[in-house]
Amino acid sequence: MFIDKATIFVQGGKGGNGAVSFHREKYIPSGGPDGGDGGRGGDVIVVVDDHMSTLMDFRYKRKYVAGNGADGRGNRCSGKSGENLIIKVPRGTLIRDKETGMIIKDMSTDDSFVVARGGRGGWGNMHFATPTRQVPRFAKPGTEGESREIILELKLLADVGLVGFPNVGKSTLLSVVTKANPKIANYHFTTLYPNLGVVYVSEGVSFVMADIPGLIEGASEGIGLGHDFLRHVDRCRLLIHLVDVSGSEGRDPVDDFETINVELREYNPQLAERPQIVVGNKCDLLGDNRQPIEDFRAYVESKGYEFFEMSAVTHKGTAELIRAVAQKLRELPPVIIYEPEYAPPEPELSTPDELTIENYDGDWIVEGDWIRRLIDSINLTDYESRMYFDRMLRDSGVFERLEAMGIKDGDTVNIYGAEFEYKS
Repeated sequence: MFIDKATIFVQGGKGGNGAVSFHREKYIPSGGPDGGDGGRGGDVIVVVDDHMSTLMDFRYKRKYVAGNGADGRGNRCSGKSGENLIIKVPRGTLIRDKETGMIIKDMSTDDSFVVARGGRGGWGNMHFATPTRQVPRFAKPGTEGESREIILELKLLADVGLVGFPNVGKSTLLSVVTKANPKIANYHFTTLYPNLGVVYVSEGVSFVMADIPGLIEGASEGIGLGHDFLRHVDRCRLLIHLVDVSGSEGRDPVDDFETINVELREYNPQLAERPQIVVGNKCDLLGDNRQPIEDFRAYVESKGYEFFEMSAVTHKGTAELIRAVAQKLRELPPVIIYEPEYAPPEPELSTPDELTIENYDGDWIVEGDWIRRLIDSINLTDYESRMYFDRMLRDSGVFERLEAMGIKDGDTVNIYGAEFEYKS
């Protein structure tokens, strides 16, 4: 199954916690603090895999989390860093931020990309020793890794895109000029997903051609199959617009030509300006009657387009078309590489003013990111660490707020599972 769009959640690993440890060795009675640092959390890294041609792997697995860093240990031993998580995507995949829809990275080159960084490891207590605090019994916890929801959007890397109504001969042309083997049948929507093929013109001269499923009127608004794959012509440097000049489907070639161009313009105005070669196909069905071909040629050339007549089934005119395409591509700029649009927002740092305090008949619940991070860094079994915690609460105005709300001696204060008896 061809899948060209997927939404996944990625998260870097959590950093390991710093260790609280003191050096213990015979004949060294006061070895001092030697708690090591926590290991860094693993990154989520996206790489290009040229053996992949679809985002099928992401249809069922939607959550990707890198490894956590190990906690620090005694004897100044740092924890092991978490394992990076590698995500493989087809070349040409865009990574978008789900919330804003902006492009984070275009995976069209061989460069890997870190889409979610791991958290930093926490410091061990060896970092907190000072002349006045020689026995620190606390360490820093590791930080959480980055997390975000992203959209993976595959845009095929093709030089030339074949567009046109269903059953006009796009798949037949691709099978004739490349080694691709698309499904070919005499009914609409035979092609259910884009097909790629490499056209070899001469030694050292080749290009990639993509057969886009047939478009119909209203495709840009979601009608038919082709609208799901219009994104795959976004990168094409040149469009080959195939038209059934024989009218075998009972439609007028001029109407077909204009209808497809309207749909391209509605989907992306830049596509209407993309260089385009118009090909009148199925000329063999007209026999000796050349009037429809000449009438259509005159109309197309009056619009400024180059015109070729062809019969993909009999191969008539295909060689001339391919030579003209190769010459045109020499003059055109390379395949589009999308520049990143996304700028990460500034981190929102909470303050003591953003705490929530609720009273349940003498039980006071204090919550908020600021105080959660504070208590995570405190060793409540250590006197100096508790005094530091008490001082931070007093200096930040938490005690003042509690008193203004009517807290009394003997009331219980609960901060993320840690309970204290309040005394003024």
